[in-house]
Amino acid sequence: MKLTELFQQKKLFLSFEVFPPKTSTAFENVKAATEEIAKLKPSFMSVTYGAGGGTSQYTLDIAKNIKETYGVPTLAHLTCVSSTRETVQERIRMMREAGIENVMALRGDLTPELENSDRSGWVYRHAVDLIRELKESGADFCIGGACYPEIHPESRDQREDIQHLKEKVDAGCEFLTTQMFFDNNLLYNFLYKIREAGITVPIIPGIMPITNAKQVEKAIKLSGSFMPQRFKSLVDKFGESPAAMKQAGIAYATDQIIDLYANGITNVHVYSMNNPDVAQKIQSNLSDILG
Repeated sequence: MKLTELFQQKKLFLSFEVFPPKTSTAFENVKAATEEIAKLKPSFMSVTYGAGGGTSQYTLDIAKNIKETYGVPTLAHLTCVSSTRETVQERIRMMREAGIENVMALRGDLTPELENSDRSGWVYRHAVDLIRELKESGADFCIGGACYPEIHPESRDQREDIQHLKEKVDAGCEFLTTQMFFDNNLLYNFLYKIREAGITVPIIPGIMPITNAKQVEKAIKLSGSFMPQRFKSLVDKFGESPAAMKQAGIAYATDQIIDLYANGITNVHVYSMNNPDVAQKIQSNLSDILG
């Protein structure tokens, strides 16, 4: 199923994100974890893509297994940073052969090596270049992209960021999933601004349950996320107790999701980090809300 068909349905949805293993020896353990999440029957599951494409085959293997074995629609990530056109075209071919219908088109993170490299010969400098390639390939993919409620770290300001976002949508991006955020008001303000800019595609809020204190620093580094005082107090109070922090983090994420649903959002995506327990508890907290 294409996700655009899913988003048109008049009901509340919850989806989860998983990531492929970095090595073949870890494949079976990761596969088992993703299967446990698939058994929850979320609206869809997204499968991320390793830095530099090193786990591209594992991404397809995990996504295909989830779809064929559990009947859960999948969204396979694809990145293009520093890739050649031949490499990207080969990955598109592999995705078509695997029966992938939904693709998350991303530039990909710039590793320290890539940041300091010569980019003059790069075919793909931004995600919009990959989106155009996917559209021109003739593959009938439903294409998604990423957006930042708080501004992309490399943009000068939010106006410029939204302008680039509009370019992605105009190039063929059919829906957008947000980077993690911890204050829903940031999302509501962002939605107002992008609608004013003429971006009308579905926006899927991405929620990250912080279940241990170490994740806070990582979250800030990855996305520059604003941490509201309410969340900081939670970490200060429960951060040294793993069990308490996990419970509090799940409760905070659940509260965010309930507020989003109450304010007209119908689809929420959870960065579940291959953790079936976290996914199950959040879904259980929302059981009567989701119906």
